[in-house]
Amino acid sequence: MTKKIVFGNFKGGVGKTTNSVMFGYESAKKGKKVLLCDLDPQSNSTQLLNRTYTRLHNAEMPNEKTMMVAIQEEDLSSAVVNIMPNLDLLPSHKDFVDYPDYMELVYPPTIDHYKEQRIAHFGKLLKEIEKNYDFIIIDCPPTISLYTNTALYTSDFLIIVLQTQQRSLDGAEAFWEYAQTFYDKYPTVDFDIAGVLPVLMKNDSGVDNQIIKDALESFGEKYVFAHIVRHMERLKGYDRTGIADKDFTDKWDFHDIKLHDFYSEITDEFLQRIGE
Repeated sequence: MTKKIVFGNFKGGVGKTTNSVMFGYESAKKGKKVLLCDLDPQSNSTQLLNRTYTRLHNAEMPNEKTMMVAIQEEDLSSAVVNIMPNLDLLPSHKDFVDYPDYMELVYPPTIDHYKEQRIAHFGKLLKEIEKNYDFIIIDCPPTISLYTNTALYTSDFLIIVLQTQQRSLDGAEAFWEYAQTFYDKYPTVDFDIAGVLPVLMKNDSGVDNQIIKDALESFGEKYVFAHIVRHMERLKGYDRTGIADKDFTDKWDFHDIKLHDFYSEITDEFLQRIGE
């Protein structure tokens, strides 16, 4: 059965997009069929995988149809792009900013019961293609919005990404509380919080250690990942260059190999937490 996983936090710039893509990338390398769905009109996941596609194939990523057009045509499969074996992308583009207005045209706000149908609409379209995948990883904006509500409504598991700074902890706690309220509001929603993933601002910093301690107290030890994403310059560099991998490039680099070995381990914990 396909599992849909949302990566979230109500604070931007905490590594949510990078980690959602890396988990998708490493899961695909482990043989899982993965679709990464970019539900953020800022298109950060799309940009990262676009550069990765270019790096892997030495060519521009095909862009025959935007996701917004595919939604209007009610056929998401027409916008899916294959990035590498087992990893597909449902890319976001600048026209996706029109999605909330389009939903209000389809489901007018003057009719009360249409509110839930607006946030359920994308999930209905997704069902037509989800059978092709083991995982659908959804990246959404760090805001309370139709995009985030749509992601939550269709999800099976939530991963909260926590950068070790106070504003990120506040955003993580707010996302946790909002998810619980959302769960209670819609009886058809059925997701679990699979874990809170700590991402260090700096290695071995007193502030970082205190934030992790606070997270353990706030969320509970069983919810916080045992693996912690260390401060890695190479990981930040992927946003500019695309993901480098020893399996796909002849320019092997010790730092890339070390980084992928770590993400292979942390992906194993991720898979365990969602029952794989």
